[in-house]
Amino acid sequence: METQLWFTHWLNVVLGPSLGAVLGMLGVHPADPRAPFNNTFSMEILVALILAAFGTWLGMRLSVDAPRAWQGLTEVAWNAVEDQGEQVMGHGSGTRFLNFLFTLMLFILAANLIGLIPGFMAPTADASTTLGLALVVFLLYHSVGIRKHGFRYIKQFLGPVWWLAPLMLVIEFFGHLARVLSLSVRLYANMFAGDLIIGVFVALLPITGIVFMGLHLFVALLQTYIFVVLAMVYLAGALAEAH
Repeated sequence: METQLWFTHWLNVVLGPSLGAVLGMLGVHPADPRAPFNNTFSMEILVALILAAFGTWLGMRLSVDAPRAWQGLTEVAWNAVEDQGEQVMGHGSGTRFLNFLFTLMLFILAANLIGLIPGFMAPTADASTTLGLALVVFLLYHSVGIRKHGFRYIKQFLGPVWWLAPLMLVIEFFGHLARVLSLSVRLYANMFAGDLIIGVFVALLPITGIVFMGLHLFVALLQTYIFVVLAMVYLAGALAEAH
């Protein structure tokens, strides 16, 4: 059994019995009904709460005449995601999906970085989190493609040569499943390895741990960027006309 983080323990003490009762009514039986929250789930909740609190705090302090540093930084990030989306998906699409892409970016980035704080862990260092994020992107871009093209969306899976359509359908099917695997494993592996390396070097020689924390920060930023850009690429493919 994993050692509970302090926030996980607090959630289980405060909300554990209630959640355990609800899960029991739904026929779901956690390993420990008194502690249904694990570390990954609790960290996901904490990241969501931090982002909600940050958004509320920032919204209350928005100013057109005298924007503060955090407002300026958020606007720069917002515009960067929008510009990248416009370049990858085409004019208008970057703005259309901006809310989703920006929220995805903030959640992944915060989930990657929270593990650098002692007493916390990065939920993206757990495969269940990254798989969930990848499935959200997978379901979104397919729903977007179906909504735009209707039944004609299947033409994207059949290829340009009709007699190769059955083979192309199988190849495309597994190719799209591989996208889920690629998105989830890439993020998970990098975050898990980063946390593991930092833990080892901090235990052996604390000063080297600081160096690896800086490297982990760079990797966290890079993996966030890669995940969001790939989500844009998949959305652009779903929106494109089949040839």
